[in-house]
Amino acid sequence: MRTRVAATLTALVLSVGLAAAAPASADPVVSPDDAIDYVALGDSYTAGPLIPLPTPGPLGCVRSSSNYPAFLASYLKVRTFTDVSCSAARTEHLFTSQTGNLPAGLPENQNAPQLLAVTPETDLVTLGIGGNDFGLFGEMIDQCGALAAEQPDASSPCRDHFTVDGVDTKIRDAQAIRGNVETALAAIAERAPDATIVVVNYLHILPESGTCADVPFAEGDYAWGTTVHQALNTSLREAAAAQGAEYVDMYAASAGHDACAGDAAWVNGATVKPTAAISYHPFRSGMKAIADETYRQLTGAEPAAFVLPVLQLANRLPALVDLGALLTYVASGGSVPTQTIDDASAPEPGVLADVVARLAELDAAVPTAP
Repeated sequence: MRTRVAATLTALVLSVGLAAAAPASADPVVSPDDAIDYVALGDSYTAGPLIPLPTPGPLGCVRSSSNYPAFLASYLKVRTFTDVSCSAARTEHLFTSQTGNLPAGLPENQNAPQLLAVTPETDLVTLGIGGNDFGLFGEMIDQCGALAAEQPDASSPCRDHFTVDGVDTKIRDAQAIRGNVETALAAIAERAPDATIVVVNYLHILPESGTCADVPFAEGDYAWGTTVHQALNTSLREAAAAQGAEYVDMYAASAGHDACAGDAAWVNGATVKPTAAISYHPFRSGMKAIADETYRQLTGAEPAAFVLPVLQLANRLPALVDLGALLTYVASGGSVPTQTIDDASAPEPGVLADVVARLAELDAAVPTAP
């Protein structure tokens, strides 16, 4: 029930906003004709910050309505779709609440433990997580460009900076992330024992060769950064294999679409583009590519040639909508007052009371790491 109310409320807000290369699996694990309950978990590479249009609930997660979970939900015949991904999330935020990216003190800046969205009724879970653990990517983004500018004659100042007593701390941390993700996958499987669980790795950021102005790293740090990135993806692949999860290799699928690929890039470079993507994060094209590849691998079929994920979500609106409750919801920025839920009209008598009771039950059952 929780997934149903989340999908409905998200769709309502999105409808208002509108008005104002891994090969396919030989053995499909999801039928494109089955009605499924789908939950998306993850960090900013799942959430899609600054890709239009943003979704509410909470606003501090900077979650897009055109991220790959939204595209994938549009391709599949979903019964319910819940996306609780949040920018800056670490694997620990599957188990604990997360403060979002808004300035301190503002509302809509807390994301509940993401695992709360996963229930025994869940059929499909996608997980994109790990890059923020130990500050893996964030510290590199903060430091590598600055160090290249400060030390123009150095070959790999960022690698040197993160090598301590002969230990490459970034490689070390990338390898350690495997254990974090294994713990997360085990917890997901415990909460949804019949679900198909899919780990999605991270797109190419740096090119296979050469450099470009869009990524102002020192030349030697390009190769080193790629090594760190590959170590992280190896951890994700090994964690998926150890826990029996599906694995979508978007690093392989995105070759030639790195941040230096110009118009063919699926990932942004260093410059924040307010209506497209934050620095070193996927564009809408990258999100669609992830959804396409995931759909192929899960179903063995090709996705629809053209979809608008926001419109597809809006198609799942209930038959009867209380306009006053909807306006209150939008005005509150996604915070749903209890009175709004109580007063909202619904296509089935009593369904909202069941939703409220189920939410209270789930919120009381905070997940713990196995």
